[in-house]
Amino acid sequence: MSRRFARLLLGLACLGPAPGAWAAETPAAAPGPAGFDVTYEVRLLPTEGVAHVAIRIDDPRHEVIALSFRIDPERQRDFRGDGVVSPSSAGDTMEWRPPKAGGTLRYVVRINHLRDEKSYDARFAPNWAIFRGDDLVPTARLRTQTASVSRARLRLRLPQGWRAVTAYPRMLDGSFEIRHADRRFDRPTGWIAVGRIGVLRERVANVQLAVAAPLDQRVRRLDLLALLRWTLPVLRDITGGLPERLLVVAAGDPMWRGGLSGPNSVFVHSSLPLISRDVTSPLLHELMHAVLGISPGPGGDWIVEGLAETYSLELLVRSHTLSKKRYEKALAQLAARGRQAPVLEVDRSSGATTARAVTVLHALDRVIREGSAGVRSLDDVVRILFQQGGEVTSERLRRIAEGLSGRELEAFFRRQLG
Repeated sequence: MSRRFARLLLGLACLGPAPGAWAAETPAAAPGPAGFDVTYEVRLLPTEGVAHVAIRIDDPRHEVIALSFRIDPERQRDFRGDGVVSPSSAGDTMEWRPPKAGGTLRYVVRINHLRDEKSYDARFAPNWAIFRGDDLVPTARLRTQTASVSRARLRLRLPQGWRAVTAYPRMLDGSFEIRHADRRFDRPTGWIAVGRIGVLRERVANVQLAVAAPLDQRVRRLDLLALLRWTLPVLRDITGGLPERLLVVAAGDPMWRGGLSGPNSVFVHSSLPLISRDVTSPLLHELMHAVLGISPGPGGDWIVEGLAETYSLELLVRSHTLSKKRYEKALAQLAARGRQAPVLEVDRSSGATTARAVTVLHALDRVIREGSAGVRSLDDVVRILFQQGGEVTSERLRRIAEGLSGRELEAFFRRQLG
């Protein structure tokens, strides 16, 4: 056999079997759910303080019937696009029926948004911008032919010299992959920072952590990172896991002087201490909101806020950032403050109500420990909520606690709720 003929035979072997060969021996891959592609193209214009948003849908299987957006007409405006774009008579919703194979919807978003008379929870400064993905793409209701799901990415078009940070993974082409396992229609949510910003990145407790702030805001990014390095491993042990990515964004005035959470992301004002005088931590409080991802049902805000405040303390003492003595003193101060709140089930929990919630949750922890002979605790409640998500109410909390303690707790809750 000549060498040339041998090489030809080897090349044919490397090509693999002809189509259809070995079909009986190789199982066919299970078909995945029908899907369509969504690209969010966002061009930020500092001179105008706006973002030009284009939502492009590629839908070769003709799955998408319509998208209905709940909009703020003072911020999201000038809607136009392929197919049919129909505003509601009240102006607070916008329905888009794209062509069968897909199309593009375009509109303009005003970034600046006042939270009170003089401070912002979204801001477009000359050299930076901080806002949430929900500002760019509001809540939407999807109607499709079948139970199809989206594959989405976000592409940010920035002025020269600017950079961007989000809680999403960056793809090779520079766009961000938008993934939400619990949603059929993926859209960007959580905090986003762009501009001349400084970013510290580190892997902590198997989390890709980023701490970002505008360069001209004098934010102590290393201090924020240090506190998270001490406490994230403790939080991971409590919940049994953490998101793949977490983002902390900070800035000074005129941003709102508080902390605000979003999915897998947190904003904190640069003036906030890492640990307050009452020995709780604004950063860790918001981090608990971001990680747990639960929302209050009717009368359930005390649980959401109470767990965030309780575990901002727990993370500090369990990481040995605080001594046991200071921890117990903080609990006593919260108990004294909580006596000013007559009831827990209010629309919005803050101040004395949240302080009382901490005391009640610690009492619930003791009940669970006693009923389970020390095997279960409030940590198990947190782990269940982390895994299940959703709305939380006093009734849901009672059922979870009864399952863990093996006790009937109706009388306990009736007594504690006020």
